[in-house]
Amino acid sequence: MKVNGTHYRSLWWDRGEQVLKIIDQRWLPHDFRVQPVATLQDFCDAITQMRVRGAPLIGATAAYGMALAMRLDPSDAHLDAAWEQLNATRPTAINLRWALDRCRNALRPLASRDRAAAALELAHAIADEDVEINRRIGEHGLEIIREIAARKPTGEPVRLLTHCNAGWIATVDWGTATSPIYQAHDAGLPIHVWVDETRPRNQGALTAWELGSHGIPHAYVTDNAGGHLMQHGLVDMVIVGTDRTTRTGDVCNKIGTYLKALAARDNGVPFYVALPSPTIDWTVSDGVAEIPIEERDAGEVTHVQGALGDGGIGAVRVTPDGTGAANPAFDVTPGRLVTGLITERGVCAASAEGLAALFPERAAA
Repeated sequence: MKVNGTHYRSLWWDRGEQVLKIIDQRWLPHDFRVQPVATLQDFCDAITQMRVRGAPLIGATAAYGMALAMRLDPSDAHLDAAWEQLNATRPTAINLRWALDRCRNALRPLASRDRAAAALELAHAIADEDVEINRRIGEHGLEIIREIAARKPTGEPVRLLTHCNAGWIATVDWGTATSPIYQAHDAGLPIHVWVDETRPRNQGALTAWELGSHGIPHAYVTDNAGGHLMQHGLVDMVIVGTDRTTRTGDVCNKIGTYLKALAARDNGVPFYVALPSPTIDWTVSDGVAEIPIEERDAGEVTHVQGALGDGGIGAVRVTPDGTGAANPAFDVTPGRLVTGLITERGVCAASAEGLAALFPERAAA
């Protein structure tokens, strides 16, 4: 996608400097900052501190972290140590472990002298695959939007509701939930996007920044406005991303997603999840019972970061002194509340049967 007319991925390998560079998302949407990631600790900090965020982007970042580790020390011991260090950064998004396992399994049989080059090529491949997966998700989601548009009066936009940021800044490019939105807009379909603010980190602001840069009509709304909008017929479709999905179709995503699914079900609004296949955890069947939910720092709830009157960027407290906070970062939406999963291979029911039909080789394994 583009920033001020220039194409960017969320991360890229600088071949001249031989270093990974990322867009530091902590400062968006107020300031666009690019940062090199030069040490293994830098990689861990980037993931933990949400300089990079979004399940697909975390996975790609971790792959480049393994490449750096092999350049520093290609031994078996360091391969395992790097896997452990990176895997400990965030517990919920399955793409992290998926990418780390893929790297370790591919590198283990190789001679030490061959590991650094192979690891870097594999990281490039994982990043490129993510771009293609998200592009294809967009193609399949576009057909759903086309069908909705065909039923609406001429010129009336398809009104979509998003939650959190599942845009290109949360992936390597295109985004998951936003990929159908971008492709619908580029195809000339009239659309309007309701952008949930998504407390506590207000990641909806990233979505608004993306959509505005692409010229897509949108409005930023409080998280609690979604049900009201649905009750009054102002939402045609909800589309969200996911950080981990069970083999039975339960969807783990940013906290508040479950509430949107309940409101959508009550009001007859289709609720879709954009699902890259690396986010499927084929080892888990019950999302509520089995998926670990990350508990993040209470300061994300008690404070809000934004643009200050003096032109700086900073945090302000919104709670009384001495008031504590709980901060579960994700919730699980049962598959029964999901209209469909939009994957790179097509759209399926949020069920074991639906996923197995699209990914028989993974389901069998």
